[in-house]
Amino acid sequence: MKDRHFNYIRDLTRYERQKTWEVKIGGLPVGGDNPIRIQTMTDTDSADTEATVDQLVKIIKAGADYVRVTVKSTTDAENLKNIKSELLARGFETPLIADIHFNPKLAEIAAKNISKVRINPGNFYDKRAQFKNKVYTDEEYKQELSKIEEQFIPFLELLKSTNAALRIGANHGSLSDRVMSRYGNTPSGIVESVLEFLRICKKEGFNDVVVSIKSSNTRVMAYSVRLLNFKMRLEDMKYPIHLGVTEAGEGEDGRIKSAVGIGALLADGIGDTIRVSLTENPIKEIPVAKKLVSHFQSYENHQPITAPMIAQANPFEYERRSTRPVLNMGDKQLPVVIADLGDRSLSEMIPIRGKLIPDYFLSGNKIMDIKGESFPVISLEEYLFESTRWGRMKFIRTNKMEFDRFMDMHPEIITKLKQTRKTVLMLESFNRNPLAELRAFFMALETHIWKVPVIVYRKYNESEIEDLQIKAAADLGGLFIDGYGDGICLSNENENITFTELKDLSFGILQASRMRMSKTDFISCPGCGRTLFNLQETTRKVKAHFKHLDHLKIGIMGCVVNGPGEMGDVDYGFVGTSLNKVNLYKGLQPVKRHIPYENAVAELEQLIRENGDWKDPV
Repeated sequence: MKDRHFNYIRDLTRYERQKTWEVKIGGLPVGGDNPIRIQTMTDTDSADTEATVDQLVKIIKAGADYVRVTVKSTTDAENLKNIKSELLARGFETPLIADIHFNPKLAEIAAKNISKVRINPGNFYDKRAQFKNKVYTDEEYKQELSKIEEQFIPFLELLKSTNAALRIGANHGSLSDRVMSRYGNTPSGIVESVLEFLRICKKEGFNDVVVSIKSSNTRVMAYSVRLLNFKMRLEDMKYPIHLGVTEAGEGEDGRIKSAVGIGALLADGIGDTIRVSLTENPIKEIPVAKKLVSHFQSYENHQPITAPMIAQANPFEYERRSTRPVLNMGDKQLPVVIADLGDRSLSEMIPIRGKLIPDYFLSGNKIMDIKGESFPVISLEEYLFESTRWGRMKFIRTNKMEFDRFMDMHPEIITKLKQTRKTVLMLESFNRNPLAELRAFFMALETHIWKVPVIVYRKYNESEIEDLQIKAAADLGGLFIDGYGDGICLSNENENITFTELKDLSFGILQASRMRMSKTDFISCPGCGRTLFNLQETTRKVKAHFKHLDHLKIGIMGCVVNGPGEMGDVDYGFVGTSLNKVNLYKGLQPVKRHIPYENAVAELEQLIRENGDWKDPV
């Protein structure tokens, strides 16, 4: 399977960390043979040395390898020296990273006082995008790139002289008009935005670079990072990659979305450092990131996965696997949720709490719909050899190793499976690398052109809901991002996890992987020193007011510096613009400006009503 088809990683069936160049960041290198590094970002005023250092100490004690600090002014940039000195005085040598937007001068000041500088290629030298449809000729485009190179080379020389590293970090939705004009707001555009700067770095022999591409849309994030990885390989670049789902949100939504997006890439061995962005105290991000990294360490030395024939999906754009419909599964139907009843009866669980009602229920060796009609869950042997099953609706429960063995002995099963019209496959994995094994099975199905709908099934034994959220989302989210799977079923053997938590997690994984929207998608930033109001309180307030609008994506951003871009593909946005003032967005366009903070929720409701997207809560 090596080096076939879409060569974005070396081997789709084996977990192995991708080899990258080692980059020195202070005294703690990243990439190469180093472990996956964990980082977060302060949300204090960077001009306030004491408050920033106090928070830095707490974050470092929680286990962060690096911490990023907002730099929004000359005062902030110059104060980095004091922050670093005070941190050293307290006995902490953790590398600090300066976060810069729009102002190269601030980056130059920061580079003299800090271990690493993060810049956004979409707004570092280019003007803030005006979303104008200007068409650049090849010559004009080339001239713009020459201007960037002229300005960027002296900055790289400065970084060399100060031993500071660089992160080139692009965000979905914050590309320059120049890139947008040629590539659009697409994975290709985001990747080219990064490569333009990387080519200059390579030409100048500056290799202390980390790259990142982030999006609140897990599909866009996964496709873009894969494409970047693919193109870097083509151009003989091995820069370490930083991963994160930007504006993931808070609570279970933020954890599930982060595990889906970051996990889809870590599972392929891509990623040298991660940040889990939560709209919570930054200290709370660290244990979640640690659990995610630890989970993929458990993938190491997994049982070999065979895939002699493959038909790989395009890893750079979404296309759902083609299947024929069976009941409400497969074809163009939304993926279903099958909830495991365990020892409970269906009557016990009805009425089900909340709006998220499963489509089916697993009970022993049968699956039921909410009306109680049941369908048998059978083995491959029962399917092939018991003629009484022919013509009846049924689920076949199997795993790849069992299926491969059975097919070797009974190759006629493929013919029969192709002929049947009332069969759904319930596919599980016992491999420590379930994502690769399940993916290999889907690719094998494609080679046989077998269009049967598939329910992805996975059993866990977790006592803490956060652990289950992280592991299940990381194991299965990447499959749904790639358009595999017509449903999901999760089981958990520990009774500490409730039926409601388990079925809600299934809905959450489908939503985070953009396969099925079942509740309002709130995209909220984690906050930083630029935030202009209490972000956590505001997020709770906005979520409470608009949570019934399950057909919408709503962004809640602390500031206009990066907020509008990082909202990506929202329907509406709530963005801080100055102290206690808010801009309201329809898509990426601001339509109500400088609204007093206390009126902003009511004004956002009015905006949604004016556009015909409001519905009253039930």
